[in-house]
Amino acid sequence: MTFTQERTLSAKVRADFPILAQDVNGKPLVYLDNAATSQKPTAVLQALQDYYQGFNANVHRGVHALSAKATEVYEAARDKVAAFVNAASRNEIVYTRNASEAINLVAYAWGMNTLQPGDEIILTVMEHHSNLVPWQLVAQRTGAVLKFVELTETQEFDLDQYASLVSDKTKLVSVVHVSNTLGCVNPVVEIIEIAHRYGAKVLLDACQSVPHMPIDVQALDCDWLVASGHKMCAPTGIGFLYGKLALLQAMPPFLGGGEMIADVFLDHSTYAELPHKFEAGTPAIGEAIALGAAVDYLTSVGMDQIHAYEQELTLHLFEKLAQVPEVKIYGPKPNTTASNRAALAAFTSGAVHPNDLSALLDQEGIAIRTGHHCTQPLHRYLGVSATARASLYFYNTHEEIDAFIVALRETIDFFSNIMG
Repeated sequence: MTFTQERTLSAKVRADFPILAQDVNGKPLVYLDNAATSQKPTAVLQALQDYYQGFNANVHRGVHALSAKATEVYEAARDKVAAFVNAASRNEIVYTRNASEAINLVAYAWGMNTLQPGDEIILTVMEHHSNLVPWQLVAQRTGAVLKFVELTETQEFDLDQYASLVSDKTKLVSVVHVSNTLGCVNPVVEIIEIAHRYGAKVLLDACQSVPHMPIDVQALDCDWLVASGHKMCAPTGIGFLYGKLALLQAMPPFLGGGEMIADVFLDHSTYAELPHKFEAGTPAIGEAIALGAAVDYLTSVGMDQIHAYEQELTLHLFEKLAQVPEVKIYGPKPNTTASNRAALAAFTSGAVHPNDLSALLDQEGIAIRTGHHCTQPLHRYLGVSATARASLYFYNTHEEIDAFIVALRETIDFFSNIMG
């Protein structure tokens, strides 16, 4: 794909996202907070509206026309998700509210019932809180031991240290595929291969990879994978867990109630087959249907094309940020193709606090994220309390990056003048 073609792709898809056409504080919106949540194309918004306007009904068991239609489209969305990540079976896809719930599902249904005192769980210092706290709770209750992979000098996953940590005591490796702060793409193929040599299971937090690159769970051979819909053009309140069929079959239910049962008696119950065993209560029907629409949309654009374009955006972002001397970026520098990192940059800008920086950028219509990005331990490890983060998606443009850099320079100069 040439630079011109990539720009054509960007121009084409932007028209599908009505929110991007607005002004903020009298300036054209430049939305650079995609690692927190993505915007939604018209096709996804329409799918949500179509459900509520046309066939709003509860799914499964209903024999009337609206329920049958809702069930058909709801389950068709599951098929779309399964195909999107190349699951071997649709029954390996469990709807959840978000990736956090998906991790908790594995932690409680598998971790609490499997791990014993002295068993080891390997995490990393770059994990999102959602991939730390559940395992802390599991360790506290089971006596399992947490171990952490640190960073290399280039602030990437330390594969050598990881290899030295894995042993026969290792029962689980739970690792982020792409760091939401460092932007590094972790060597998950090697991570999984090493873990499996010792019989350990692997969970991938793929929130920052599934929306941005092709993912094949069978090729990766991960045991579980989690993702959030709202980061991949779908609504909030919907995510999914992929799990190998045998593992999911062996795991007991996470939540009890309607939908996840086969038969209920006063003193005991039997449970539904996969995937419904893990989907208690009325699900987020409209959101799941819209997730299917988001998968359709991303597939129509092409995940290879999205990934290639974002690599080009990443190189442009880093080239421009390198021209601002006050900026310090965390995570590895992009290689010549930017295949080693995601299209985001977490940074500090001299003496300017990230919150102040964000507030003034907002006055220019530019939306970025500031704070610890749900990675407090990582920020302590890096010796910084907060960072600013600009994160891109395939509807962003080179011109938006340029506008961000101009506003960033002006903001830094403004604070420099104030501080004397």
